[in-house]
Amino acid sequence: MPKINGFPYLSILSSFTSHREFVIEESSIEDIQHGFSENRLTPRQLVEFYRRQIDFLNPRLQGVIEFNPDAGDEADQADSRMRSGTKIGDVDGIPVLLKDCINTKDKLKTTAGSYALLQAEVGGDATVVKRLREAGAVILGKASMSEWSQFRSGKVPSGWCARTGQGKVVANMVAVSLGTDTTGSIICPAKNNSVVGFKPTVGLTSPAGIILISPRQNSVGPICRTVSDAVYVLDTIVGFDPEDRQATLEAATFIPNGGYKQFLNKNGLAGKRLGVVRNPFSASYSPESIARSDFEDHLKTFREKALLAEFKIGINEYLRKLPTSPVRSLSDIIAFNKKHCLLEKTKEYGQHLFKLSELTNGIGKEEQAAICFGGLKGTEPKLIEVAYGFERATKLRRPPS
Repeated sequence: MPKINGFPYLSILSSFTSHREFVIEESSIEDIQHGFSENRLTPRQLVEFYRRQIDFLNPRLQGVIEFNPDAGDEADQADSRMRSGTKIGDVDGIPVLLKDCINTKDKLKTTAGSYALLQAEVGGDATVVKRLREAGAVILGKASMSEWSQFRSGKVPSGWCARTGQGKVVANMVAVSLGTDTTGSIICPAKNNSVVGFKPTVGLTSPAGIILISPRQNSVGPICRTVSDAVYVLDTIVGFDPEDRQATLEAATFIPNGGYKQFLNKNGLAGKRLGVVRNPFSASYSPESIARSDFEDHLKTFREKALLAEFKIGINEYLRKLPTSPVRSLSDIIAFNKKHCLLEKTKEYGQHLFKLSELTNGIGKEEQAAICFGGLKGTEPKLIEVAYGFERATKLRRPPS
């Protein structure tokens, strides 16, 4: 997994749901906001739903250290704003779990997973928390973490802390979570757990009020179900912070006018040239090794399957929008070519790529892979376009079971 100091990374597992029914577990921020506006859901109901999820799942998964006793009241405040027409942001009423190294000035503790800080009192909210609150987000609680970000000892298992023990997969226990990443603490959980993790350029999000290993490398970013959710959160928490002028001054110049939502482009892959990082990763294996062979096979499969899936999605959408057409789908074209084989010379030239494309429904289960898109400082707009375009083309998210 690439870890280059200060550079942004956006890691997604190639999975996404295609159904559109309103189910809280898999609802995006946009879905939830529609639910609020249509009076099908209230922020209080959403908080209570996640509380039940945590009560049921957390004894086994140990992914949440503390639940915020004031979360219900915060949800009611969001509901009042919506009823009065004074909604204040894309994340208004959205529950957020915070990694246990991010300060909150409330009834929650900030301990980095250690009992050593259980009686400590913080001076105020971390800057990113202030921005979440200002945008109306509901602080749901603190998420478990590797104690002291696994910097206490090389023997401490990843995901273990004294306060919860060995944490496991956090499975739909919150809409959005906020993490920190020095050398993989956002990217790696995203890779392993079928979610989107966004590590922004260092300094794009303020480190003020956060327990860090290295201010030079650490970045605060979202872990969410979808790229769009991650971007909504990113837009909320980025910006210059006078409390940490040195860390945020340069990076603030990278923030585009109008924010990052404008780069949620379903055709974002078009025209992009992607480099595949082989050195030093695959170079560490011998040319005859199974790992290296598998890497090249998966890369080839990804290219082929992505193109096949993209073509079917794109041509079907194009045909659907035509005012008049004898064919309305790729399957119609295949049938046309078969029926008019002399005209189209189907017997001579075939249509095997069309047939393979028609068989796709995104990328097949056997080709699921964690994909990490990385770039130079300030290249978040391009990363968002690529990742969102890839996510929309593959549509393979699988809900946790």
